[in-house]
Amino acid sequence: MPQAPARPRGGFARFLHRQHGSHRFRRLAWWGHAVGGASHRHAAAQVGGALRGAARLSPEAALAHWHSSTEGLSEAQAQRVRRRVGPNQVGTEKPLPWPLHLWQAYRSPFSLLLTALAAISWLTQDLRSAIVILAMVTLATGMRFVQERRSSHAADALKAMVSSQASVLRPGQTAQEAPMAQLVPGDVVQLSAGDMVPADARVLSAKDLFVNQAAMTGESLPVEKHARALETVTDPLAADNLVFMGTNVVSGSATVLVVATGSLTFFGALAGHAASTERVPTQFEAGINQVSRLLLRLMAVMVPLVLLFNGWGHGNWLEAFLFALSVAVGLTPEMLPMIVTSTLAKGAVAMARRQVIVKRLDAIQNLGAMDVLCTDKTGTLTQDHIALSHAIDAWGRPDDGPLRWAWLNSQHQTGLKNPMDRALLARGDLASACGGWTKLDEVPFDFQRRRMSVVLQPPAAEAAARLVCKGAVEEVLACCQAVVAREGQGETAQPLTPERLAEIRATAARLSAEGLRVVAVAWREAPPQAAYHVTDETALTLAGFVAFLDPPKDSTAPALQALAAHGVTIKVLTGDGDAVTRQVCQQVGLPVTGLLLGAQVAALDDTALQAAVQEANVFARLAPQDKERIVKALRAQGHVVGFMGDGINDAPALHAADVGISVDSGVDIAKEVADIILLEKSLLVLDAGVVEGRKTFANMLKYIKMAVSSNFGNVLSVLASSLLLPFLPMLPMHLLVQNLLYDFSQAAVPFDRVDADLLDRPQRWNPDELGRFMLTFGPISSVFDLATFALMWWGYGAQTVAQQTLFQSGWFVESLLTQTLVVHLIRSPRLPFIGSRAAPALLATTGALAVLALWLPQGPLAPWLKLQPLPASYFAVLPLLLLGYMAGVQWAKQHWVRRHGWQ
Repeated sequence: MPQAPARPRGGFARFLHRQHGSHRFRRLAWWGHAVGGASHRHAAAQVGGALRGAARLSPEAALAHWHSSTEGLSEAQAQRVRRRVGPNQVGTEKPLPWPLHLWQAYRSPFSLLLTALAAISWLTQDLRSAIVILAMVTLATGMRFVQERRSSHAADALKAMVSSQASVLRPGQTAQEAPMAQLVPGDVVQLSAGDMVPADARVLSAKDLFVNQAAMTGESLPVEKHARALETVTDPLAADNLVFMGTNVVSGSATVLVVATGSLTFFGALAGHAASTERVPTQFEAGINQVSRLLLRLMAVMVPLVLLFNGWGHGNWLEAFLFALSVAVGLTPEMLPMIVTSTLAKGAVAMARRQVIVKRLDAIQNLGAMDVLCTDKTGTLTQDHIALSHAIDAWGRPDDGPLRWAWLNSQHQTGLKNPMDRALLARGDLASACGGWTKLDEVPFDFQRRRMSVVLQPPAAEAAARLVCKGAVEEVLACCQAVVAREGQGETAQPLTPERLAEIRATAARLSAEGLRVVAVAWREAPPQAAYHVTDETALTLAGFVAFLDPPKDSTAPALQALAAHGVTIKVLTGDGDAVTRQVCQQVGLPVTGLLLGAQVAALDDTALQAAVQEANVFARLAPQDKERIVKALRAQGHVVGFMGDGINDAPALHAADVGISVDSGVDIAKEVADIILLEKSLLVLDAGVVEGRKTFANMLKYIKMAVSSNFGNVLSVLASSLLLPFLPMLPMHLLVQNLLYDFSQAAVPFDRVDADLLDRPQRWNPDELGRFMLTFGPISSVFDLATFALMWWGYGAQTVAQQTLFQSGWFVESLLTQTLVVHLIRSPRLPFIGSRAAPALLATTGALAVLALWLPQGPLAPWLKLQPLPASYFAVLPLLLLGYMAGVQWAKQHWVRRHGWQ
C-alpha cells in the first residue's frame, strides 16, 4: 500500500482540500487499486451485512424485503424513506460553521506570529504597535474569511449547474430521470452503457451487463453481472449480482434495486477512508509550497542577521528582536491565500458566464497552461445534429432494405442510443412499415466490436427469427459471408468473394470521402435458443449501408483559428474512419499533418508513440485505450494536454489528461471524471475559457512576483542599514504599517487587466524562476533605498538618534511609494501607465496607498506613528528618486524579457 501523502499545510492548500473534496472522491474510480485490501475490509465491515443479505435473496424476495415492486417505489414512499435515511450523497464535506471557518482563516503561521508580536508589544508598553499589528491580523483574517466564504458559495453554485441523473421507475409511469441524490433504498433504477451506478444495488435483471468496478476492487477489466441469487456470499465485492456506487456500466443494460445509499455504500466508506489520507498536491499547489519554502529559507537567513546586527550595533536587544520579527512579517506574503482564493473564484465565476463550469478551481491553472487540445470529431468539429442522408445496397444503388433493418435495430435496442439511432427513429414513416416485430434478445454494443445486434421475431409467427446487426463497416464486414444482390424484383444472397468485398469497400470509401458517416447493416436467420451472444454474430448477410450527414459547425473554423492564435495545437482523436475524418478536417480548415489509425497506435511501443504523436494531428478508428495512450504520450513529451470528450469511451483519456473537459450533455462517467464542463459543446466556448483561465493564472503570478521582489528588496535595505546606521532605519511599527497598507493595495490584483499578448501563449508555472526574478528586481529597490539613506544622512543631517524620526519618515515615504510603483512596474512587461494600464480597482487602491504615504508624516497621525513632517525640498527630490527607480526596473524588465520571456 503506498504511503499516504502528507496533509496539506498552507491555508490555500487547506482551502483547496476543503473545497474540492468531491473531486478527490470521484477520482476513486481510478485509484481504487491503490487503496489496498485493508480499505476494502474496512468498508466491508461497515456496509457489507445488508449487501450480503441482498445477494442471497432472489429478485422477488429482495423487492419484498425493501417494500418495493418491479415498478419501483411511489413518490410518497420515496419521500418517507428519504426523510429517514437522508440524501444519497457522499464525498462532499458540509460547509464549516462560520466561527470554525473564521478560526481556520486566522490560524495561519503568519497570523499567529503577528499575534505573538502584538502580545510582546503590549507587554513592553508599545500599545501603538500592538494596535497596528492587530489591525493587520484583522484585515488579513477578515479578507481571507470573506473571500473563502464567497468562493465556496460560488463553487457550490457552479457545481449545482452540473448534476448526474438516474433513470428511476415509478408505478404507472415510464422510467424518468431524477437526480442521483434523491435515490433511496427500494428505488428501482434502469442502467445502460455509459451510466454511473448511482448507489449500491441488487441486480434484478441484466443483459450482457459489464461493469467497471476498479473503484472498489482495482480490477482493470470489466466484470459481468447477473441477476441470479447466490447461496453463499463472503465478500460482497465479489458478488456478481451486486453493483456499487461509483462504478460505471461499460456495456449492456440492467434493472437494479437500490439497497444502500450515501455513506452506507461501499463508496461512502472508501470516501471516508480517503478523507484521512488526503490527496497529492497538484502542480500549482506544489509551486505555491515551493514559493513558501523559498521565503522561509530567506527568512531563516535574513532575520537572524538583522537581529544580530541591530542587537550588537545598538545594544537594545529587545528593540532589535521586535524589529527582526517585523522584518519577518514584512518578508511574508500573508495575503497569498486570500489573493489566490479570490483570483481562482473570480476566474471560475467569469468562466461560468462564458458557459464554462469549473469543477476544480485549481484546474484553471492547467487550462491556462494547455498547449495541446485533443478532441473528438463528432459534435465538436461537427454539428452533432446527425441527419439521415440515404440508404444504399452494397453496390451503391438506392435501397430501402438496409434502412428498414437499421430502423428495427435502433428501435428495439435497450442500450445507449447514439445520435445515428435518434436520426433513424425520427423517420416516423418507418414505424408502420416495420411494425409487429417482437424483440427476443440483444447483443449490446461495445467499443471493441463497434457493432450491436438485436434478435427479432417477425410479425408472422411461423417465420424464422432474425438477428439484425449494425455497426462500423469493417467490423460488420468481418462477420459477413454473403451479400444481398437484386435479381429482377427479388433478392438473393451471394457469397462474399474477395472481388465483391473489394467493390463493397470501395462503395463505403466513396461515401466516407464525401464526409458521410457510414453504418453497415447485416442480418441472418437466428435459430431458437435461450440467449444470444457475441459468438452468434457470424455468417451474416450484408444488406447494405445507411449514410448520415453531420456537417461541420459554422463556428469550428474560426474557433480553430482562435485556439491556434492562443498557442493551442488541435489534435483530433476519433473512433470514426479516416476518410470521413479527413473530409471533415478539410472542410473546417484543419490541415492533416499526419494520420494514424488505431491499429497503428496499438502496434507502437510507448517510445515510438511519443515520437509519432508529435507529427500526427489526426487519429482515427481509435479504441478507448488508444486515446488514453495518445494523451499520455503527449504529456510525456512535456505538453500540457487537454482532452475534450463526452462518451464512455472518452473516460480513460479524460482521466489521463492534465485537464479533462466534457459537456453537460455527456454521459455520467465523462462528466464525473472531467475537471471542466462546457454548457455548450463548442470550441469557441472552450477558447473563451482558455483565455479566462490564462487571465486568472497571470494575475496570481503578478502578486507572487510583486511580493517576492518587493519584500526581498526591503530586507536587503534593512540589512544594509543595520550595518551602517547607529539607529533603526524604521521602527517595527513603521514596517508593520507599511506591510498593512501594501497588502491592502494588492487586494485588487485579482480584478486587474492582463495584456493581450500574454494571453496568446500557454502560461506555465515555473517556481524555479522566482528565485532569479527576486534576485534581479529586489536589489533595484535597495539601490534607491540606499540613495534615500544618503539623502537623509547627508542632505538633511539625520545622523543621530535624536534625528532618527526624520530619517525614518523619509524612508517610510520613499519605501511605500516604490512598493506602490512596483505593482504597476511588474504587472506587465510593457511601459506602465502608457503601454499597459491597470484596472480601475487596482489604480484606486494603489492611488490611495500613494496618497496615504504622502499624508501620514504630514498629518495628525504622525506623532502617534512616531513620524514627523518632511521638509518641502524632500518632495522636490523624491520624484527624481521615483523616476530613477522606474527607469531601473524598466531596464531590468527589458533585459529579463530578452533572456527569459515574461510569464
